[in-house]
Amino acid sequence: MLFNSLIFLVFLPIVFAAYWLIPAKHRNLFLLVASYYFYFSYNPWFLLLLIGTSVVDFYLAKGISKTEKRNTRKQLLLLSIVSNIGVLFVFKYFIFFYNSGLSLFASNPNLLSNFIIPAGLSFYTFQSISYTIDVYRGKYKPDDTLKDFLLYVSFFPHMVAGPIVRHHALMPQLKMTHFFKDIEWGNASKQIIWGFFKKMVIADNVDYLVNPVFNDLPNDFNSLEFLIIGVLFLIQLYADFSGYSDIAIGLAKLFKINLKLNWNRPLLSKSVTEYWQRHHISLTSWFKEYVYISIGGNRVSTPRWIFNILVVFLLSGLWHGAYFTFIIWGFLNGLFYLIEHLPLKIKLPTFVKWIYTLCIISIFFIAFRANNLHDLAFVYKQMFINFNVSQGLNHLLSLNDRLFFVMIVFIICILFTKELQEEFKLIKSSHFKEYVLTPLFYIIIFCLIFWLGNFNANSFIYFQF
Repeated sequence: MLFNSLIFLVFLPIVFAAYWLIPAKHRNLFLLVASYYFYFSYNPWFLLLLIGTSVVDFYLAKGISKTEKRNTRKQLLLLSIVSNIGVLFVFKYFIFFYNSGLSLFASNPNLLSNFIIPAGLSFYTFQSISYTIDVYRGKYKPDDTLKDFLLYVSFFPHMVAGPIVRHHALMPQLKMTHFFKDIEWGNASKQIIWGFFKKMVIADNVDYLVNPVFNDLPNDFNSLEFLIIGVLFLIQLYADFSGYSDIAIGLAKLFKINLKLNWNRPLLSKSVTEYWQRHHISLTSWFKEYVYISIGGNRVSTPRWIFNILVVFLLSGLWHGAYFTFIIWGFLNGLFYLIEHLPLKIKLPTFVKWIYTLCIISIFFIAFRANNLHDLAFVYKQMFINFNVSQGLNHLLSLNDRLFFVMIVFIICILFTKELQEEFKLIKSSHFKEYVLTPLFYIIIFCLIFWLGNFNANSFIYFQF
């Protein structure tokens, strides 16, 4: 079930009304059933996988807490990690490693086709792993009921594409008694409307330009066009994924649940390092705490620190998908992250640093979006070896009519205007801003969704991860 589908427009009001009408003691059970139905609508069999992995982690955490034996605790933790990573490996990585190995040792390999990846698999497995590790480290006592723990893992707004929520941030809220009168209607509606605008108006319309370049006609474009398409894909990915996060955070507020910020205006970053502090915050913080710090962090020698950084970025790339293009994307980000930490005293104007970051990150994301290594090599060759802008933007402009490009520029300007306002407070807080400008802005955004939005129920990009 997609947030931007008609069935969700039926599902949400029913769940919302029922949740607030039933007695408080039964609400979590009802919300758990609703969340499971939400996931069931994707694929009934994968619901069994979600329940199975959650139940296993619940009881393994109980076992870790009950014993004082160090070896037993380690074994139970290892069992939790192996079972979760094992599920990830089977569905997401087995075919990749099998086909890669077969291609190396067989002249005419019989390659396997990819499995269907359960929606949100990487998100809910990482959430469960963080819980068992934290119990092992003594951060939590696993005194939750099975019902509450299952809801913690599967709460439908964030289950499929994040944000990855930590136990201490969500579980206490699930155990509280909430009141209908306390719903933050203004904040919830603003985030939901803005999220749908990002997804249906910006991301889905930009896709009409990005998709043909990478899927149909990659040989027809020149260096400048590839750079522009790279920037457009960066904007598309941000609008698509942060749009999902905005909707998820807004929906959670309807049930008096506060989910943490997952995106902090990364398009305004002035370095690769800053970009990764603002981009997909719940995932980067997960890798920082459970991978980077666990292997030594920066409390090691310089060569080992470089190794740790590259490991984290390579694993981040692999987390997104079992393709060499994702690994290259992760490596490039890690490499430039390290370069930026060299003791170079180069002072550049803020605007120049912003342009540098936007271009560099966009070039990296071409690797993220490329369908295969052959296409990626062709694009990078055109950009860095056969650099040619003599044809201008003819091929790019031929993808759609001029009015469509005017609309794309218009909606991207709206995106950046709002981001700049939030970043720099261009319009100071006042009674007029709060009660006139802000409501008017969201009314206009709401109308633009119906005027310019794509109502084809396109899937969110990160559902495949």
